[in-house]
Amino acid sequence: MRQGWTARKQRWGNRLAARSARSAPAAGGFVSMPEPRTVGFFARGKQLAAGNFLLAGHMVETHQPWTIEPPSHGFAADLHGFDWLDHMAAAGDRAARLAAQGWVFDWIERFGMGDGPGWEPDLTGRRVIRWIHHAIFLTSGRSGEENAPFFAALGRQTAFLARRWHAAPPGLPRFEALTGLLHAALALIGMEHLRPEASAALAKACGDDIAPDGGIASRNPEDLLEVFTLLAWAQLALRDAGQTVPAPLDAALARIAPCLRTLRHADGGLARFHGGGRGMEGRLEFALSAVAVPVGPRAAQAMGFARLEGGRTSVIVDAARPPSDAAAHKAHASMLAFELTSNRRPLIVNSGSGIPFGPEWEKAGRATNSHSTLSIDGYSSARFGRASRPEDGGAPLVDGPKSVTLHRTDERDGSSLLLSHDGYVATHGLTHVRTLDLGHDGRVLLGEDILVARDPAHIKHLNQTLDAGKLRGISYALRFHLHPEADPSLDMNGTAVSVALPSGEIWVFRFDGPGRLSLEPSVYLEKGRLAPRPCQQIVIRSAILDESSQINWTLAKAQDTPLAIRDIGRDDDLAMPRDMFAKD
Repeated sequence: MRQGWTARKQRWGNRLAARSARSAPAAGGFVSMPEPRTVGFFARGKQLAAGNFLLAGHMVETHQPWTIEPPSHGFAADLHGFDWLDHMAAAGDRAARLAAQGWVFDWIERFGMGDGPGWEPDLTGRRVIRWIHHAIFLTSGRSGEENAPFFAALGRQTAFLARRWHAAPPGLPRFEALTGLLHAALALIGMEHLRPEASAALAKACGDDIAPDGGIASRNPEDLLEVFTLLAWAQLALRDAGQTVPAPLDAALARIAPCLRTLRHADGGLARFHGGGRGMEGRLEFALSAVAVPVGPRAAQAMGFARLEGGRTSVIVDAARPPSDAAAHKAHASMLAFELTSNRRPLIVNSGSGIPFGPEWEKAGRATNSHSTLSIDGYSSARFGRASRPEDGGAPLVDGPKSVTLHRTDERDGSSLLLSHDGYVATHGLTHVRTLDLGHDGRVLLGEDILVARDPAHIKHLNQTLDAGKLRGISYALRFHLHPEADPSLDMNGTAVSVALPSGEIWVFRFDGPGRLSLEPSVYLEKGRLAPRPCQQIVIRSAILDESSQINWTLAKAQDTPLAIRDIGRDDDLAMPRDMFAKD
């Protein structure tokens, strides 16, 4: 109830500030012509110029984007945030330029006086950054009189940001609002008086919202990449304007860079946890090169995630409690889940965020059984509270684990993690204990998963649960979700699974302990698709009948990539147009 009231109050505040900004003076032009910093893709720009808007999991064909009824709140946010301008500028031809100019100036005519959607601090900051970065693209071929509405709208949006940046939630939304305000203050004539406020507020946010290890409260690796990118742009903009870069901004970049390197798999993609995807191709590399943070050894853990690596194999594990407070509305019940990537090929994954595909997929993607970990049938390791309006966020995670532990051991032949969480103590009296051991050559991952009642109170609770079930046991499943490009098959009379990767590598999964091994359907949820991608998962089903149950398993590389094959791979975000709109 409080979340809903807070959101309504914020919407009212945004609306009043947007209308108050109508009388704000227009920007007098640019102090200096800005240089584009953003990264876009040519193929997507061509599709947009043809009127194909693929945003937030929905495909809409239109040349009049502001006249349609958005199919979802996410679609509307992406549309009014103008991220898609990056792709149109990457296409860069006359058709793309004229289409982009038409849509921007149509937006100004319809919404530029503070009316309609899009007047939220984070979306406005995002929009201002794109308009400034692509100003040459948007104003080229037009007279000064024709471009006057563009500078008037920038002036009103800057005034709105100056009034409302503080209302943006901490984390990525606040950094978007403040970076937009700083860009306007540095680039636009007549906005110079806002530079001290914008610079000081951004410096304070860097100190308040970036943890000592470089993490953020949402524990979303992709959000962290976006924050890092925004701060890199801010640093470059300040330097280009001859302004002093605040020390907290430099310090935040220095903390975030090694954290992101820890969260990046061997193929360059980010680990997909707590609503984050793999990250836009090239964005991390650009930001790292722009800020020139020295490269050091990867940390063993960062932002609550633990990392194992050997050879060209990376394993990243969720080893902390799920995000709380406002971030709980997008958090996943993914404790002790892991992802494994070999060379340039993801092998073990989590299903990902279902937000682009609607509320049901959003909730399903956050459940424990959508992650590569152990789950008790019918339960997640954290439960879902009361859902709010979609635009206010999903249902918060509640009643999660009180304790998540991590102990790391590094030896000559490899590294191991001993992890546990008590997310099932409240429901069944059970603790999940997981051990992961990866050799230095990266060829074998050894695992051990245990459900155990640890103390007398937990044993009593477990026995009561078993009695209530008439001693049929408590069913659970150990899941290993496979990437859609992995090709699994049951071998050895159903006692092993061979998984072939497109590179030619073959990995073999085996287990020891009570249970039944099977291959079952799964889904891979990723941005830029119209529907979830089908894939498969390795599942071991078992039941706990007394105080503990243990399953040991191995995932071993049986065949390397053939020397004759140069596996260049391809990241999900770089699919060609015909694949971008595919449903499977």
